[in-house]
Amino acid sequence: MPANEEWDISSGVGITALMVAATRALETERADRLIDDPYAAVLARAAGPAVPTKATDFAAAWQDTIDYIGLRSRLFDEWFEQSCAAGVRQGVILAAGLDTRAFRLPWPPGFRLFEIDQPKVLAYKDEVLADHGARPGCDRHAVAVDLRDDWPRALRETGFDPSRPTSWLAEGLLPYLPAAVDMRLLEAVHELSVPGSRVAIENLTAKRTVLLDDDFSQGSEKWGVDLNALFSPEARPDPEDRLAGFGWRVRRESIGDASARLGRELTAASRGLTRAGNLLTAELPS
Repeated sequence: MPANEEWDISSGVGITALMVAATRALETERADRLIDDPYAAVLARAAGPAVPTKATDFAAAWQDTIDYIGLRSRLFDEWFEQSCAAGVRQGVILAAGLDTRAFRLPWPPGFRLFEIDQPKVLAYKDEVLADHGARPGCDRHAVAVDLRDDWPRALRETGFDPSRPTSWLAEGLLPYLPAAVDMRLLEAVHELSVPGSRVAIENLTAKRTVLLDDDFSQGSEKWGVDLNALFSPEARPDPEDRLAGFGWRVRRESIGDASARLGRELTAASRGLTRAGNLLTAELPS
């Protein structure tokens, strides 16, 4: 991700939001689906490009990605529900993209959810969902700001209350960020958190291995985007170590372990992708 690059939903990192929405639509179509996202298909199709949202449309090379995104989405859905059950009533989705949790998850009364992303990405989502009559089930706030800018200030100005415990989600985000932005982001999350706050992070530990995989490369060609160019090659400390250093209690679960727990049988290609990383959840103790 170049330092000053901007994007809409059909360019740069923004197109990955369309890809993820399409995979959520395909997961929703399955009889053994792990998530039910009634808005994913319309969000993927409305941008104009030929985005596959039916099982007959996608390349076989992307079945592993569909499995991965389905599992990842389900796990973070469960994490939000667990956070709410623990009494957290404020959440932030960093680089929300076309995330629809505000509209499809069962939120407790009074829950406030802040979605941070590029202005054009959020505007696209808001327009498409409004056209389809979607209504959030929580007090949703769109925060149109680049994470490379002063997003903590924009978040506070939108009504975020740093004195309340918060659930922070970084899903499909950190691998795209320059190392310096990644470092500042976790520092800001910690500074804006009080005891009882929670964090969930997708941590890809072997992204280069995944990106060089032949099936993944073929899928990238079908989508017409060079995913290798979108990922940051810069080394940075592991987020698990950084959160622990800030005093958070961190738990790690591999996608492979999660698939076994949820009863999702994986293909050989899917098993390879699930070994590329893990999901981190953490809580800031009193």
